[in-house]
Amino acid sequence: MPNFSRRNFLALGVVAAGSQALLDPLPAWAEAPNPKPPVRPLIYTGSGPGRGNPPPYKLKGDDLVKARLTPETWRLEIVGDGVKVEKPRTLEAGTAIDFPTLLDLGKKHRVKFLKAMQCRSGNYPQSQGLWEGVPVGEVLKLAGSVNNVMRVYASGFHNNDPKQLFQSSASFTQVADSAPGELPAMVAYQHNGGPISLVRGGPVRLILPWAYGFKNIKWLQHIRLSSDTKPIDTYGGEPDAYLKTDVPRIEGPKSFKAGTPVTYSGVAVAGMPGLARVEYWLRPDAGKEGELPDDDPAWQSASWQPGVVEPPPDDWSTQLPKGISSKELWGFDPQTGKPRQWPLRYTVAFWTVTLKDVKPGSHELRVRTVDLNGHAQPQPRPQQATGQTAVPCKLIEATA
Repeated sequence: MPNFSRRNFLALGVVAAGSQALLDPLPAWAEAPNPKPPVRPLIYTGSGPGRGNPPPYKLKGDDLVKARLTPETWRLEIVGDGVKVEKPRTLEAGTAIDFPTLLDLGKKHRVKFLKAMQCRSGNYPQSQGLWEGVPVGEVLKLAGSVNNVMRVYASGFHNNDPKQLFQSSASFTQVADSAPGELPAMVAYQHNGGPISLVRGGPVRLILPWAYGFKNIKWLQHIRLSSDTKPIDTYGGEPDAYLKTDVPRIEGPKSFKAGTPVTYSGVAVAGMPGLARVEYWLRPDAGKEGELPDDDPAWQSASWQPGVVEPPPDDWSTQLPKGISSKELWGFDPQTGKPRQWPLRYTVAFWTVTLKDVKPGSHELRVRTVDLNGHAQPQPRPQQATGQTAVPCKLIEATA
C-alpha cells in the first residue's frame, strides 16, 4: 500500500482516533476490471457509533423508558446559567418540553432538508439523510425572554460511562440569527420520512447543518443558555469549524488496458463554500508510492483537467421517501421542485472522470474540488485538524 503525505492521507482509507464511524468499504464494482458506476441514491446510511457503556441505542424496555429515549418519555430542558430565563423548562418543575409540543411547533416552523454526516477526522461522509425539524431559535422561544446569552450548550443522554457526555455548543448569534435562505441550527424529530432511530440519535437530535458530525448531538435532552463564551464540545478542536468542500477518495480499477477509456468516480462534499467543479490530474508514477509533499513544485505546475459533476435527478420521487415532494425541501423551488443550486451545500454529489488514450505504464491519478470562492482543495483551510481535505491519489496501471 502506498505511503501518503498530509494532502494524500485519505487515500489510505483510514479514520483517525475519535471518528464517529469506520469508513465504509469500497463497493465491489469499484475494483472491477472495467467498472460502470451504478445509479447511486442520494439518501443512504452508514454504520453508527458504538460509544457508551452501554451504548444508548442498545437500551431496551424499562432502561429505555428511564433514559427518556422514547417519544412518550422524551423531554427537553432549557435552563439558564448566569442568565435570566423567563420560563425555564425543567424536569423538576414538570415544564420540560415534550414530544407532542415539539411536533406542534413543527406544524408552523418545520424545515425539511438534506444533510451529509461526516467526521472531522475522516472526510468520507458516513451518511446523507433527509431531516425534518424546527429551528433551535423557535424552540428557545418556548422559554420566554432571555438576557445576556452568549452561547448555547446542548447535551444528549448521558449513560453510565462517566467519560461519555455527548455535548456541543454554538454562539447565540448562530442559533438565533441566520441569513435569508440559510439553514439554521435545528432540533430534528424526523429522519428519512419517519421517526429518528436510536442509532441515528432519536427520538430527537440537534442538527447544525454546517457542522461536522460530532456537533450534531444525538439523544438531545438538555439546552443550557449561558453568559459564558467558552465553547464546550465532546471532542474539542476548533469548535466552529464548518464542513469543508472536498473529494475524499477515488473509486475505480487499479489496472486497465492502455488506450481503452476508463472511468473513475466518487463523491464530492459541498461544504459551506459550495462546489463549483471537480478536476483531475494524471501524471506518470514518480516511484514514490503516491507520496507528494505539500511543498513539492509539482503542485504548482500540475495540469488539472475538468471532471464531470453529475446533475441532480430528473425525478426526485425516486430519491425521496414516499409521500415527500422535493417542493417541500430547503434549497428547492417550491413551484418546480428543482434545486436552486446544485450541489446543495452540506450535501454530497457524484462525479466521474474518464481517462482516454493513457499510455502503458504506472500513473498517479489525483482528483480535487474547487469551491464557489475559487479555492482548490485543500485550500483555504489546509489544516487537517479543522476537517480532513487531503487530495486523494490513486496509483493505476495501464497495461499493454
